[in-house]
Amino acid sequence: MMRTSLASRPAGAKAPVTVAKMPKIIRSADKEKSQIQVIARAGAILRALENEANGLSLGQIAQRVDLARSTVQRIVAALAAEKLVIAASPLGRVRLGPAILRLAGSVRTDFAALVRPYLVELSGELRETVDLAAIKGDHLVFIDQVTGPQRLRTVSHIGDTFPLYCTANGKAYLAELDDREVATLLGRRFSARTGNTPTTLAALLADLKAARRTGVAFDREEHTIGISAAGVALRDLLGNYVAISVPVPTPRFKEHQSRIASRLLATKRAIEGHLPAALAAE
Repeated sequence: MMRTSLASRPAGAKAPVTVAKMPKIIRSADKEKSQIQVIARAGAILRALENEANGLSLGQIAQRVDLARSTVQRIVAALAAEKLVIAASPLGRVRLGPAILRLAGSVRTDFAALVRPYLVELSGELRETVDLAAIKGDHLVFIDQVTGPQRLRTVSHIGDTFPLYCTANGKAYLAELDDREVATLLGRRFSARTGNTPTTLAALLADLKAARRTGVAFDREEHTIGISAAGVALRDLLGNYVAISVPVPTPRFKEHQSRIASRLLATKRAIEGHLPAALAAE
């Protein structure tokens, strides 16, 4: 067999690609592809466990993510080693672990810090209080607030909880769901907080229809007499819904309602436009 030597190869000619080098390149590409596939599968398993407080068995997970039970078992074992999943029962069910909660809490804190300049700007423009709330089941929880400079103003406390059906920020979130999801979450009748509170599903859905059309939800003394508000909903860095609202004493709210709604929508668009850059920087 003729062999090509360095001496006999013409000047400037490229060295031949030998068969011995090919398997190493292929193996490297296959290994990278396999690693990416494992990460994707782990992500699918974690998503399957979302909102499963009692956990799922390996068989149930395998069925949901369309993987072999043995594959699920290996990935779950790796996730358990990192406390991303933990045992939910002695019979082999697993659920999301404490490491997920720590990571989620960190992202939510980062998101609040990320959007705070927008809340400060909005508060400065309107000279009103601006709230940021997270959704927790059928309630919302205040996670940040910029207090307005007016002498007569509304102030809540971080950690306060409010129902969804009679608050502007709560209804802004509900408007992102379809009618069936709203009924499943809240039921068909609600407690009256004031004489303006929507106490039936039909009345609430009428409000949500308007909110879906305009992008802004309103609370017109439905939670507290003397206070009205406008709210919008958007997603945080994890894809969870949060809501921004501007609560105002009713007489002043009536006078400035259109401007409040307009500036809320502009703030939502600005935040959503900034999120891709924030994610790329992480």
